[in-house]
Amino acid sequence: MDKKVQKTQDLLQKPQESKLVANMRAIKNKIMVMSGKGGVGKSTVAANLAAQLARKGFKVGLLDGDIHGPSIPKMFGIEDKRPEVDEKGIVPVSVTDNLKVMSIALLIEDKDSPVIWRGPAKMAAIKQFLEDVSWGKLDYLIVDLPPGTGDEPLSIAQLIEKIDGAVVVTTPQDMALVSVRKSITFAHMLKVPVIGIVENMSVIICPHCDERIDLFSKGGVEKAAKDFDVPVLGALPMDPKLAEIEDSGKVHTLDADSTEWSREFTKIVDSVVGFKKQV
Repeated sequence: MDKKVQKTQDLLQKPQESKLVANMRAIKNKIMVMSGKGGVGKSTVAANLAAQLARKGFKVGLLDGDIHGPSIPKMFGIEDKRPEVDEKGIVPVSVTDNLKVMSIALLIEDKDSPVIWRGPAKMAAIKQFLEDVSWGKLDYLIVDLPPGTGDEPLSIAQLIEKIDGAVVVTTPQDMALVSVRKSITFAHMLKVPVIGIVENMSVIICPHCDERIDLFSKGGVEKAAKDFDVPVLGALPMDPKLAEIEDSGKVHTLDADSTEWSREFTKIVDSVVGFKKQV
């Protein structure tokens, strides 16, 4: 048999790699940012993690996995932009040369219109974000998950198949910690390595005298970390300046050494970058 004919037949018989698998294969590290409940600053952590990784020179994609409450485009000042489509698929919106973003909010014309979708529609959208978005070659894909352990986190974990790690965000109060323990258990059940816990809103620093004031009871985050044998990556204070930066859409311009918050967050970023060396 002619060698060219044989080669053609071999190619036809060989199972074709799916577009989703090929897309994910081009990404070195897939990181989920999750929380047990809403209102703990998970999207703030995801957005700043992506931005600081990009500033370090890594090629980064940020996927806003929250279908009902997307907030990532607002933080980067791109809520009025729309993704383009080329021969490779949907082109995510570029924030900088090293950072691109995809969110359902970028596809909705009316910002005030709620997304009223049942599970199957949400799952289809998430699959399209992973399969049809032209992410290209990335060092990191950061996925900002909606709070809890429902459809979206489960679908993303199953579709990506091999997630390199999860960052779990919580606040110190007991109600949040009950949920964060479930998030860690969820990650373990799906065989997703937990990089560590981020304690957000740990204290508030008085702008007049620099006194540190505990907003919630202390010790719960450290206990949860010890119980599950995962590290606490950092304790972030409340910082009104950060809220101003997010509201103005300038997360990517935050100076890593400008405040105690950003200096503490740099430690978190370094832990994420170094995590692959430990596993």
